[in-house]
Amino acid sequence: MIQIKGQFDSPNKPPLSHFWEHTVGSGHATLALRSDWQNQLTIAHQDLGFKYVRFHGLLSDDMGTLICNQEKFIFSFHNADQIFDFLISIGMKPFVELSFMPTTLSSGGDIVFHYKSNITPPKKIETWNLLIEKLVSHWVSRYGIKEVSSWFFEVWNEPNLKAFWTGSQYDYFQFYAATARTIKKVHKKLKVGGPATAGNAWISEFMAFCKNENVPVDFISTHHYPTDAFGKEGDDTITQLSQSTPSVLKAHAALAAQQAAPLDVYYTEWSTSSNPRDSLHDEPYAAAFIIKTVMEAQGLIKAYAYWAFSDIFEENYFPSIPFHGGFGLMNIHGIAKPAYRAYEILHSLESQMIPLKGASSTVSAWAIRDHRSMTVLAVNFGLPKHPIQAEKVHFEFSNMPKIKHTKLRRIDQKNANAKGAWQKLGSPEYPTLSQVEKLKKASQLQEKTLTSRFSKGNLSFNLTVPPLGVAAATFTFARPRTKKGFRKKR
Repeated sequence: MIQIKGQFDSPNKPPLSHFWEHTVGSGHATLALRSDWQNQLTIAHQDLGFKYVRFHGLLSDDMGTLICNQEKFIFSFHNADQIFDFLISIGMKPFVELSFMPTTLSSGGDIVFHYKSNITPPKKIETWNLLIEKLVSHWVSRYGIKEVSSWFFEVWNEPNLKAFWTGSQYDYFQFYAATARTIKKVHKKLKVGGPATAGNAWISEFMAFCKNENVPVDFISTHHYPTDAFGKEGDDTITQLSQSTPSVLKAHAALAAQQAAPLDVYYTEWSTSSNPRDSLHDEPYAAAFIIKTVMEAQGLIKAYAYWAFSDIFEENYFPSIPFHGGFGLMNIHGIAKPAYRAYEILHSLESQMIPLKGASSTVSAWAIRDHRSMTVLAVNFGLPKHPIQAEKVHFEFSNMPKIKHTKLRRIDQKNANAKGAWQKLGSPEYPTLSQVEKLKKASQLQEKTLTSRFSKGNLSFNLTVPPLGVAAATFTFARPRTKKGFRKKR
């Protein structure tokens, strides 16, 4: 049995920042005009605390932002306004990805995705600058500088990949410089950053360029996935993940933070893999990976935008199968996956961390407290093709306040696993409304009583955590603690 111990009133109690709630990803700007997309984002914001949302293609032709008709530019910001009006109405904000190139400004015909967005540099940087100045000025006029200065403007998406940018690194840096200066010309309080690269690329070079050329930059953004650079070309996702390491994203984040200093790092994309049809996205594996990765990144980065909040997503095509391995925390029917429930548990966490002693090769644990309660998180995680088994864990905490109530929430094959319930229904491609309601119920976290022992300030209890399982034990105190140094729950 694994032994893990902690001291409730330890003098070393690092604050827990909910940095993972800063931003969440979506797919494509026009999807944000759909009512089901809006409904799902509203629920995710309410349940999980997300503050910003980021998506591709705000400037692509299907948004109508800029077209050329009879050799005249026609600017139309109505669709973008409709999206931003909605976000503000539910208490969220846009993390503005400035992409892709309006065809009328493009230098070539290269496109990406089902919705055919142009990925070439502008033919003339002056016309691009005109678009950016008009668009950003319009938003300042519409929403006010106080509101728009709280947004983030990110220049492009993954320019280090030929799939998204046909120019060179030099071309992107010059493009970024022109864009950033144009945004700051509108108002100096507006925040702009980049290089928005895949795989933590170009950070050092970008920092040096901005410093040497006196180019404005307020934050560093980049992306990473545990499948980056693992395995050989053509390998399946399971093989790539098996050749990764359990804490590889922590190592990437630490290096990115070092390279970006003194600027903050905003990861505007990450997930359990970069495969848009990865079955593990729908399974308890994702929940265990998310909690382990998020808790390990504490203190390293400013934001961690999971890609993405919904399977209402169409980069390749729009699927109909309810569980098809999409990136979303929810599927197309709004059914929460285990990954969604992982974020629900994370959102409920208190504000101070308690150092723990003890762990194993697959089990990680954290204890988080405030003046009213303490939650103990345990994750039993292993990469595909690596040995893993159910683990029994014994926890002991000293100097605890008196406990009034306990609850245990689980995510595993038997708990909060909507895909498993769907498979038991025969995996219907088009579930009925009553089946959708059954699956939503099956997806929910269940609260059960946890047996524990408490005597003279000492708390002990046991947890059995199945492979790729998550367990969250919460202890509510009989009387809220108000001692100096305790931070009230947000």
